[in-house]
Amino acid sequence: MRAKLVVFPIRGRNWCFSRSIDQSVSETASSQTPSTFKDLWKTISSSSSNAKSLNSNAELVVDFFSDKMNRAWSGFEKAPAGSFKNKLHGFGVRLLARVKPSEIFLKSISKEVTKVEVTYPASLNARLVRRRLRHIALRGTVIHKKYFYGSVTLLPLSSAFMVLPLPNIPFFWILFRTYSHWRALQGSERLLQLVSDCPEKQNSSDVKASTSKTAHDSSENGIHSSLGPPWVLQPSKELEKLLHHGDADDGLSKSIMSDICKTYHLNTADVIKYKDSM
Repeated sequence: MRAKLVVFPIRGRNWCFSRSIDQSVSETASSQTPSTFKDLWKTISSSSSNAKSLNSNAELVVDFFSDKMNRAWSGFEKAPAGSFKNKLHGFGVRLLARVKPSEIFLKSISKEVTKVEVTYPASLNARLVRRRLRHIALRGTVIHKKYFYGSVTLLPLSSAFMVLPLPNIPFFWILFRTYSHWRALQGSERLLQLVSDCPEKQNSSDVKASTSKTAHDSSENGIHSSLGPPWVLQPSKELEKLLHHGDADDGLSKSIMSDICKTYHLNTADVIKYKDSM
C-alpha cells in the first residue's frame, strides 16, 4: 500500500508532516477487523502457532479493542447536549487536543504501508526532506518506546480507581495513551525502514552485488522494492506557491495552512497543531 505524505516548513526549522486522507484505505482496514468476540476467536484459532502468527494475533486483538473503543467514543459524541456522556466527550476532546501532531502523523504509517510518496515544496532540497523524515522517524522510535513502557507501568496503578462508582477515566486515558504510543512506535520504525531502505547513490557494481540481498531483506519486512526504492520524492510548484503567501516572520497563517489541507486532502485540525506548537 502506498501512503501519500506532505511535508512543508511552517517557520524556520518547524516543519509539518502529514499524510493525505484516504477514506477507502481506512474502510478496508476497518472491514478486516473482527466485529464480534466470536469472529475474533475464530480468526485466532485458525492461525498457526509460529512467532509471526502470534504477533499478528496480538495486533488483531489490539485492533479489535481499539475499534470497540472508537465506536463507544462515537456514541459519546452523539449523546444529547448536557448529558454525562456528552460532557465526558468534551473532556476527552480537550485531552486529545494535547496529543502532539508528530505522534498523530507517525500513527498514520501502518504496517501495510510498503511505499511512501512524499510531496514537498519545489524550492527545498530533496535530500534535506528525506533527512528530516528520517530524523522524525528515528526520534519517534526513542520517544514513543520510552512513553509506551511508562504508560504500561502506570496501568496497574490506575486500575485501583475501579473501586469508585464513577467511570475510571484515568485508567482508560492511560490505556489509550499506551495504545497510541505503541502505534506511533510501530509507525516510526516503519517510516525509518522505508526512507532508509535504499541509499541515495550507488555504484553500478554495488547495485549488482546487493540487488539479491536487498530484495530478500525487503520481502522479509513486507517491502517489495523490485520497482525501485520504497520512497518517491515529488517536488511541487503548487505547494511552493501556497507557501509564498505566508509571513516570513510569523510563519504560515492558519488560513494558508487550511488551503494546503484542502488541496492535498490533509486533516486540518492535525496540521494546525503544528502552528500552535511553535
